[in-house]
Amino acid sequence: MNLIIDVGNTFIKFAVFAKGELVFKQSITHELGLKNVKKIIRDYPQLKKGIVSTVGKEDQEIIKIVDKHIDLVKLTSKTKLPFKNKYSTPKTLGVDRIALVSGSVDKFSKNNVLIIDAGTCITYDFINKKNHYLGGAISPGIRLRYHALHNLTANLPLLEAEYPEGIIGDSTSQSIHSGVINGVLKEVDGIIGEYHEIYEDLTVILTGGDTDFLAKRLKNSIFANSNFLLEGLNFILEYNSH
Repeated sequence: MNLIIDVGNTFIKFAVFAKGELVFKQSITHELGLKNVKKIIRDYPQLKKGIVSTVGKEDQEIIKIVDKHIDLVKLTSKTKLPFKNKYSTPKTLGVDRIALVSGSVDKFSKNNVLIIDAGTCITYDFINKKNHYLGGAISPGIRLRYHALHNLTANLPLLEAEYPEGIIGDSTSQSIHSGVINGVLKEVDGIIGEYHEIYEDLTVILTGGDTDFLAKRLKNSIFANSNFLLEGLNFILEYNSH
């Protein structure tokens, strides 16, 4: 059994994989992380190895506890990866993006793949059928856009994400919803369309916290998988275990 730890800016995700299958998943606040990882180790004594990916603040106590019980891999730019990294600044490539690209190698090898992660930021990552990672794009995510409108202006309210009633907002709230949500949908569909113009045989994967919110509203054909990053981390762990 494998323990996967994904430390984000707001939450920590824990997952347990058995023979490649996800058998447990939990997303909690950083404050509860140490208590919960101890419980997971007790509940799954079959755990043999694990991997930790950190894009937020690293929790040394969690790492120490896990490292005492199982063989732990800490994902960095120096970790052995299942693809050729052609990024011009490989040391700055986020470990979350590394995990997503690795997941595409596992699930869609020898394909042109665009992975879209809709979370705090929306990241776009492309790997070609030659197994070369070429790069992508980063833009503000849905909640970041709502917060920016509120924090950087004097009078606009902070709203929760909501589908707009139409393209024409007839109130300030509806105008914000229309601008944010329609803007994100048009951006994602537009970028997918541009990739399709270059690569006709393109596989598109949508993942991240806003997967379900966006998936049904996109015009392009996609594979929606909210667990894709966790699966990618598990694949990197297995790849480094041989």
